[in-house]
Amino acid sequence: MSEAEEDINELDSETENGDVEMCLMSESEVGYSEQVPTYKSRPDGEAAPKVKQVDFNGNADSLFFNDGMRRIDLVLVYEDESKNASEKKGSIYKRKQRKRECFEGSLMDFGVELESTQSVIDEKLFYVKLHMPFDTLCSYAEVLHIRLPIALNDLAPQSSGYSCFTKHFYPDEDVIAKETKYFTAAFKKNQLDRFHEKDRDKFFTPAMRSRMAYYVLNRAPYDVKGNVRKYGFSKLLNRGVYKDAYPLHDCRFNVKSEEPGCPNERFLLYNEWANPKSFYKMQPLNLIRKYFGEKIGIYFAWLGFYTVMLTLAAAVGLGCFIYGFKTRESSTWSKEVCDPLIGGQIVMCPQCDKDCPYWRLNITCESSKRLCVFDNYGTLVFAVFMSVWVTLFLEFWKRYQAVLEHDWDTVEFLQQEEQPRPEYEARCVHERINPITKSTEKVPHTACGKCLRVSCGISTVLFWVLLIIASVVGVIVYRLAMFLVFSTRLRSDLEKHKELEPFKEYVTPQMATSITASIISFIIIMILNNVYEKVAIWITDFELPRTKTEYENSLTLKMFLFQFVNYYSSCFYIAFFKGKLVGYPGKPVYWFGEFRNEECDPGGCLTELTTQLSIVMTGKAVLNNIQEVILPWLKNLIFRRCTQVGSEKAIPRWEQDYQLQPIGKLGLFYEYLEMVIQFGFVTLFVASFPLAPLLALINNLCEIRVDAWKITTQFRRIVPEKAQDIGAWQPILQGVAILAVATNAAIIAFTSDMIPRLVYYWAFSVNPYTGGSNHTMAGFINSSLSVFYVEDFKNKSRPNYDISQQWPNITTCRYRDFRNPPSHYNQYEFSIYYWHVIAAKLSFMIVVEHIVYFTKFILSYIIPDVPEALKEQIKRERYLTQKNLHETNIEKFKELMKPVTEKLQEPELDLRL
Repeated sequence: MSEAEEDINELDSETENGDVEMCLMSESEVGYSEQVPTYKSRPDGEAAPKVKQVDFNGNADSLFFNDGMRRIDLVLVYEDESKNASEKKGSIYKRKQRKRECFEGSLMDFGVELESTQSVIDEKLFYVKLHMPFDTLCSYAEVLHIRLPIALNDLAPQSSGYSCFTKHFYPDEDVIAKETKYFTAAFKKNQLDRFHEKDRDKFFTPAMRSRMAYYVLNRAPYDVKGNVRKYGFSKLLNRGVYKDAYPLHDCRFNVKSEEPGCPNERFLLYNEWANPKSFYKMQPLNLIRKYFGEKIGIYFAWLGFYTVMLTLAAAVGLGCFIYGFKTRESSTWSKEVCDPLIGGQIVMCPQCDKDCPYWRLNITCESSKRLCVFDNYGTLVFAVFMSVWVTLFLEFWKRYQAVLEHDWDTVEFLQQEEQPRPEYEARCVHERINPITKSTEKVPHTACGKCLRVSCGISTVLFWVLLIIASVVGVIVYRLAMFLVFSTRLRSDLEKHKELEPFKEYVTPQMATSITASIISFIIIMILNNVYEKVAIWITDFELPRTKTEYENSLTLKMFLFQFVNYYSSCFYIAFFKGKLVGYPGKPVYWFGEFRNEECDPGGCLTELTTQLSIVMTGKAVLNNIQEVILPWLKNLIFRRCTQVGSEKAIPRWEQDYQLQPIGKLGLFYEYLEMVIQFGFVTLFVASFPLAPLLALINNLCEIRVDAWKITTQFRRIVPEKAQDIGAWQPILQGVAILAVATNAAIIAFTSDMIPRLVYYWAFSVNPYTGGSNHTMAGFINSSLSVFYVEDFKNKSRPNYDISQQWPNITTCRYRDFRNPPSHYNQYEFSIYYWHVIAAKLSFMIVVEHIVYFTKFILSYIIPDVPEALKEQIKRERYLTQKNLHETNIEKFKELMKPVTEKLQEPELDLRL
């Protein structure tokens, strides 16, 4: 049964006189242990107070009720479905209306003031505006442990000598004033006079007011009968009783408000943050946090910090790239490949069966030069640097996060006990004994049922992961098939078209196969992303987590697992599997007994890995940014066209905001996921692509402004939420950082040719293996290519081309491997060079991993998570809190006890022992 059908059935189960059959409601749906402080009980059966309905006063910029005094803290939207409705739908609407009236009456009982206004554009829509009076705000501020200023921060850091330079990278203080630093403490209503702010209108910020108003929404009952109450505003949204709830933007993003006293923070954020002209400036994080809340603020703080740290990685990576680019011509390896007397004289064996021809090594001259750009000693240094950079990034982020926690008053943030999700409550039909309270409670499934759901969820996840791997295998089969086609036809096709002849030296079968396979792989990845997103949500819904946090953590794990396999599986294949198990020309290895396994270019598979990374990273970044810009803009444009009104009509602020897009329940989830996947590309495979940090930096500079533009101009203002850190993404980043050390060491050891070159230089370029006594790289090409006697081809793999017709007197061909020649008594078996190289590769991995991990451990240990200056501020804040608030209670107690003490001191009451 669908959710909509369940909602209709529940509405149909209500009696016609408006009483709800409470036996249909489980206990877990109707009771919460936490009581709101301003709740007023109404006698059973007493009608709920009616919301006052007023006409719009024509002030489009107003953020207040019609009296101009009471600020609008939240807006509820509902649709009047009574007109032109069928009899059954009309009956359902009446029941929705009864729930709405009961809910709004409960809000007024909770101390919230309401005012309703009909839409100017659509007469079916109504907007219910909520205002939290000061006394009500004080009550809920104490419940939510909201921290407010008690004294000026006299330990705030002073401006440094670099401020004359760095001020150009910060928003102009004349436009966005620098906030005064205060010490704060959890609010106490009975100690109101001890807090710093004296103006009641400014005592609580709009973000605080909206958060408290939304807190009341989630705890106000929408149905009451005796002591039994139904809770959950999300249920009213899911059942269509309301369409949305949102706080108001304070003005239009591109025009200042004419309302007196309006801070125009949205206008400031658009001009100083979301505008592309501010791409080089640091973000106004305090204003972002003040306007959107800590959860949005911590995301942009992390994204900005990540981008700043990327500048260092991008600079070093660009330096390594330039070094490799300059040395590509002078590399001994590329010189030998391109030399007509060396590479031009080496005949290579066919790389496929039957139809592939023999070929000269020097036709890979250009690809060899490109390989030298990425496969050099600078890459090794950069890979080690990035392993250290990751540790520095995570450790310094912890320090920066600790500063934000203190400045944003989330150090001692107490997470309120979360309500169960409506989807969880609706299925609570089984009883169990709570192990903590020893009381009976309702749960959605038994222990056996829960185990079955988890098992089914895990099985489904594994099944879809295998499907992803199957798609990668499909791309591999495409590679095998198309390489055969390109090997047999590419050269001849290029020779037939004279206009393409200049590209003949650059376009090789390996390169053509790699580029086309990378593009197809990227298309498959983007298609599967949409599929697996729905699969992950479906699995998580099936598991039925109890709270929103449990739901997000479960979904985060599944989505990251899917995305990890989806994005990185093809890169892992190219880096660690392609060209590793290919056999030799006389005995090749076959996939499914049909397709001959892929071989790498004579220079290795590093170029193909670089191509795959560059295409996927660039394509993903461009596509995501286009989607984030075009889709919300297009939806808002269509909505405005469909609801166009005459220019003579003024549209109120709450209606202008309703025309914008909702940000969605998982809006930030997808932003984090996008950045974490990019973080994986930057760290996991950076040894093969030093330009990855530079591409990520360029993308992030665009991403910050695109996200800022999106949430400032195209989305409704979200309800502010508290957040201490980036949540479950922190351990995921740490896991990726640990894995990155192993992957980069393995890429250098097994994918690049660095270790074989070093082994040749130090061991095989001198006696007794050569006639020289000086270490040199000359002759490396000859030593890295094994010899195969063409008569030893088997019938299945024997080429259709007779080598003697093309190159007379040549009876052997070369292939990439370290095997004994045909004249050896162990012909075609691995040579001593091979075992030296394997030993060197394993030793390199072990040594590098241990050195890097030890360095990471030392850095993690010596870099404290909390700066010393911040520790002093926290101690100072606690001291002032103790002095200003707690000692106040002692003084009041002494004043109350003073008359009693005076009486006890009278002579007749002297009770000396």
